Amino acid sequence: MEITAITPQKHDAKRCNIEVDGRFFCGMQLLTVMEHRLKVGSIVTEEELSALQLEGEKQTALDKALTHISASMKTEKDVRDFLRRKGYLQEVSDYVVEKMKGYGYLDDEAYARAYAESAGKCKGSRLIRMELKRKGIPESALAALPERDERGAAAEVLQKYLRGKEQDVKTLRKAYAHLISKGFDHDTARAALEEMRGAWEEEE
Repeated sequence: MEITAITPQKHDAKRCNIEVDGRFFCGMQLLTVMEHRLKVGSIVTEEELSALQLEGEKQTALDKALTHISASMKTEKDVRDFLRRKGYLQEVSDYVVEKMKGYGYLDDEAYARAYAESAGKCKGSRLIRMELKRKGIPESALAALPERDERGAAAEVLQKYLRGKEQDVKTLRKAYAHLISKGFDHDTARAALEEMRGAWEEEE
């Protein structure tokens, strides 16, 4: 492979982007580029560039990843996606993820439990599990989530949806579809609606 461009990064003067055969390949510390005399026209292998990036940037990548998770919990996929956007290669991501797991900063099972507890106030388990899958949570962590009674959450979501609306059958049908869209199962949605209908009848 041939290096076809080395350009400084806009937001970090200490790093540059390396293009190989006309395509972006990775980001790298400018100091590493200089020390190894990389330049346009240099013939390299993927393994050589990966090794250079790993040695020169693993600590920098780790620092960036730790800053990235400082505001809120992140999944392993979140961290890997973040590092990929920064131009880090697979070897660097592997190093960073293993270090963060060792420090206890990355735990997909703990993330799944915390997310389910928070989102469970306004969403059903079906939707929560779909969202966690999109975040890269493995099946083993999803299987470890505790079962929960969703009737209270469904009733609260229903009350918010019905606020200010007409008390009629058409509204209840739309409310049922709304509960299903929020991830509640059919039995839970029906039970919440029956309870609400009963409350309406008592008011009348």
